[in-house]
Amino acid sequence: MEKLMRAPSRYVQDKDVILKMKEHTTMFGDSFYIIASKTAMKVTRPKIEKSFEGTDVKLVFETFNGESSMNEINRIRDLVKENGSNVIVGVGGGKTIDTAKAVAHFEKIPIVVIPTVAATDAPCTALSVVYTDEGKFSEYLFYPTNPEVVIVDTKVIANAPSRFLVDGMGDALGTFFEARACLRSNSPNLVFGGITQAGFALAKLCYETLLEFGYEALLAVEKKTVTPAVEKVVEATTYLSGVGAENGGVAAAHSIYNGFTVLEECENTSHGRLVAFGTLVQLILEGSPTEEIEDVIDFCLSIGLPITLEEIGIKEIDEQKIMKAAKAACDEGESIHYILGGVTPDQLFDAIIAADNLGKHYKELI
Repeated sequence: MEKLMRAPSRYVQDKDVILKMKEHTTMFGDSFYIIASKTAMKVTRPKIEKSFEGTDVKLVFETFNGESSMNEINRIRDLVKENGSNVIVGVGGGKTIDTAKAVAHFEKIPIVVIPTVAATDAPCTALSVVYTDEGKFSEYLFYPTNPEVVIVDTKVIANAPSRFLVDGMGDALGTFFEARACLRSNSPNLVFGGITQAGFALAKLCYETLLEFGYEALLAVEKKTVTPAVEKVVEATTYLSGVGAENGGVAAAHSIYNGFTVLEECENTSHGRLVAFGTLVQLILEGSPTEEIEDVIDFCLSIGLPITLEEIGIKEIDEQKIMKAAKAACDEGESIHYILGGVTPDQLFDAIIAADNLGKHYKELI
């Protein structure tokens, strides 16, 4: 299997960096169609407009409807054609960004991504998660290239609710362990190639950065301040996690997330929180050393990520429901099968129960 490494063409991160958007994007076009959620529009539009003051660049702003569905993608495609825009800009969270990436792909024009929260690694990846208009998962769309430009304004990130940074760290927590599992089983990454040393190194650095700076960064963001720790952790949740996962691959943690989404009890639990618990389950599945598992648990406890079923919404353990999630996580085509030796629903069920019991034990010791 040939090794393959991909990443955004340009990644820019700093406090107030949106004010420099013009110098990082005008080489791609002169008519920008900017898709943003209502909150993101309010926060970023004045800065974007100020960046392009005194230029002939056309800026058109469109409010995202809230769901990255094919209907929403096609609605915006029609508007882009009407306006003759030649650059797409996605501003906001994961669903806004995924919609913007899809529009840019189908219209064959460059994409600029400006995340306003650090809850997801969507900004850097060459894929979109598509849902129905009702919010149910529909499909993944894979693209031949990554975004042309990713602009991360850490002042904007720090002013968002701190729970988003925690969600991002939860999603990023699995990056190294899933990449390691794929490497062990010689499984493909998310761009359907072998894992490069560079890709794996980014995944490893992601985990190391979270452990060293995650707690400090959370404390800073709780006070809406930008410190070196915040800069490092935002880079970890956005770039290292996104590029690390895409080039390192995913394994059990993300399949376990998919499995839990079939349970009504988990509907209000964020992607990052479910992936964090899934990471703990994956380590138990793999028979990882106790010291490694304890490091992950200590980190989760320090920033408020879940280590028990109750914390992801499952107040009472119903074995039938847990098995339902386990079976969904082990469906054909799920990345959990990249675990060396494979995983059966029975094995996953046991690991979930064991992880929950271990988490309860550690919480009792606090």
